[in-house]
Amino acid sequence: MTLERVRDAYSSAADLYIGLYEDGWRGAHPDDLAIIGEHLSGRSGPVLDVGCGPGHYTDYLRSLGADASGLDMVPKFIAHAQANHPDLSFRLGSMDDLGVPDHSVTGILAWYSLIHRPPAELPGVLAEFRRALTPGGALVVGFFDGDEVEPFDHRVVTAYRWPADEMSKQLAAAGFTEAQRAQRDTDRPDRKLAAIAATAN
Repeated sequence: MTLERVRDAYSSAADLYIGLYEDGWRGAHPDDLAIIGEHLSGRSGPVLDVGCGPGHYTDYLRSLGADASGLDMVPKFIAHAQANHPDLSFRLGSMDDLGVPDHSVTGILAWYSLIHRPPAELPGVLAEFRRALTPGGALVVGFFDGDEVEPFDHRVVTAYRWPADEMSKQLAAAGFTEAQRAQRDTDRPDRKLAAIAATAN
């Protein structure tokens, strides 16, 4: 799947997603806020929200004192985020090229922004994250859990489920050590959720 297809699909659905987050991060699940805050607050350098969407989690990171900025490839998301959070920095960009120097950020949040990447592309994205992070920097990834790596019909464009153990292996291969894992069910049996926090080696 091309990045252009994902970008165009989210551009078409941007108003829907902006509407879903009218309450910002305050409408998020407490477990999600907990793992994000545990590992990305208190960082002494920049924290990058990759696939920031409307900017709600970038704002949450800022509320915790993080030097947070957002990156997304959908122009409408970036415009909305900048208009609603003028004291924060948002820019257009891709997770394939974060546009930052080597080892220049202390934290990365990739909250359900990896879900549309085919399995063969994930190692390259994680390598880019590792390049950007300082040693000891934190990565927090949110994703759809499952019994095997498999595609499914997401409301916007095809997404992938990842067993948490397999995602952890991918992270380890890219130079990360798992620090915490969270998994929970939803009211839909096909929408199990997971998050892993990891440290850059």
